[in-house]
Amino acid sequence: MARDTADRFFATIDLDRVRGVHTFISIRDLNEIDTSAIYFRLWRDHPEIRTFAPRMELDSGEISSVEFDSATEMIVNRWGIREPAGPASQAEDLDIVLVPLLCFDRSGHRVGYGGGYYDRFLTKVRPDCLKLGLCFFPPVPMISDVTERDVRLDAAITPTALFRF
Repeated sequence: MARDTADRFFATIDLDRVRGVHTFISIRDLNEIDTSAIYFRLWRDHPEIRTFAPRMELDSGEISSVEFDSATEMIVNRWGIREPAGPASQAEDLDIVLVPLLCFDRSGHRVGYGGGYYDRFLTKVRPDCLKLGLCFFPPVPMISDVTERDVRLDAAITPTALFRF
């Protein structure tokens, strides 16, 4: 499934003007789509594109975006999540943000893991940054408990389809 999702990403997303991609590092215990096929292929085929991953800032409850590559030291935070060591980058450097999803609806609303970390993070990216969810499942018709703090996705990729909103 991860390979299908990565293949769909590269087949449907125009990377010609992309200079920065923020990708989550998959948490196997949460059954997230494995993103390694995406960032390994970016490193191999698109070395001009910088890759970033989240670091949880436990004091503030925020996500920082940290540049990483194959040589970056990875640390494990107190929740067992692998994160890149290094200084935080600016959210404005990002052209695409890959967002982990439990589910999403036909309007681009999403359900994550309930902490609001990505909603807060996505408010800091440029308006033209592509907010792209990755999910195992197709969209549900509607998510009913959407609030004004929830940030809509621009698109979502599943192993079988791309959905634009």
